[in-house]
Amino acid sequence: MQLKTPTPAFAERVEERREGACRLFVLPTPVPGFVAFRGSFRTGPDFARGEDLVQDLAVLLLDKGTRRRDRFAVAEILENRGAELDFISNGLRVTFTGRVLREDLAEVLPLVAEQLREPCFDPEEFEKARAHMAAALHRSQESTATQAAAALARRIYPPDHPNYRTDPAADLARLAELSVDDVRAYHERHFGGADLTVVFVGDVEAEEVAPLVRAGLGDWPPGHEQAPFAVHGLDAPPGRVGIPMPDKQNVDVRMGHRLPVRRQDPAYVPLYVGTFILGGNFSARLMSTVRDEMGLTYGIHASLHGVTSDYEGHWQIGVTLSQENLQRGIEATLEQVRRFVQEGVTGDELAEKKKTVSGRYKVDMATTRGLAALLLRNAERGFDVGYLDRFPAEVEALTLEEVNDAITTYLDPDRLHLAMAGSLPDEGSSTT
Repeated sequence: MQLKTPTPAFAERVEERREGACRLFVLPTPVPGFVAFRGSFRTGPDFARGEDLVQDLAVLLLDKGTRRRDRFAVAEILENRGAELDFISNGLRVTFTGRVLREDLAEVLPLVAEQLREPCFDPEEFEKARAHMAAALHRSQESTATQAAAALARRIYPPDHPNYRTDPAADLARLAELSVDDVRAYHERHFGGADLTVVFVGDVEAEEVAPLVRAGLGDWPPGHEQAPFAVHGLDAPPGRVGIPMPDKQNVDVRMGHRLPVRRQDPAYVPLYVGTFILGGNFSARLMSTVRDEMGLTYGIHASLHGVTSDYEGHWQIGVTLSQENLQRGIEATLEQVRRFVQEGVTGDELAEKKKTVSGRYKVDMATTRGLAALLLRNAERGFDVGYLDRFPAEVEALTLEEVNDAITTYLDPDRLHLAMAGSLPDEGSSTT
């Protein structure tokens, strides 16, 4: 009988280098011919001044041409090679991600650097991007889920916190005032090699991509400005806010409170698993009671929202209800949440959900893109590569006492803010 050779630990397979301003991570995998890459850098927008909106616009324009070639020339290079490339505005950071044939790395990676460092910000493309963003904001005004989540965030965070969400109407007004010069100035001040990290996974070797990364991004100086931001949520007393949307059939409800925990804190993993037991999937408590037993909703969930290594987030419960079931649904949800905090989780629940959480994590590692995303996120958090191996063991080692202690220490149903959006009863639009 032939024994299967164990897969070496990530710490043994990932090569980490410093190439000028860039931290480089390379993980060779047996995927012949293909390479996935993912990178990010810190931009530090001033959230209180609405600079995250300017950043969103700037990122939309990164693939619309550079100072050396127009958008059509850029698209032709990528399409002729079957390469995929995307840019993402992500709060404190900008992320870039792609997939390419190994043989095309030498042509695609310099183009990525060119797009990041030398976008042309064409005025005509700016107007198209602004119209695109305005349409997205108008759509968000029509989404009960988006409106409820944003209203909850405004109760929990100050305006300079990365998790704060401006009212879409205010964003639309701000967007109308912006010019292409504002976007150019933001790029000049905030884009650069601050905490620049790039990950490659697939049919690739460090010796192959290191010179390309060094040539394109190694000498990229950090942006001139990194605005301060709030780390903590507000200690405001719990209250209720409603966003009337009379033409909607259902009401989206979001409940939550500030969570004084960051991703690196020891309490995070037990809280994450505990909250997953409450509302993380279809077999979680809230789904089996409020949905399956009581029939009050089609969708209900619980999560730790917006918790990072840089700032705190919040505990959130979300449920979609009909107008006639609104009060009953809220009361039933709160009853289950109180039972969860008072009684804790059971040994069977913990054993089942530990397997689920570990299994999902392993599924994320099944593709080159998933591995690249995990490696980058791990690096952004400031964790060593070995944590990718330790995390499943950390989950499996959790005890019932650790999870229930974390629940009773950090989660409090009496501190929950409540936000609703949809077809509300007359009293639903009040704010307290």
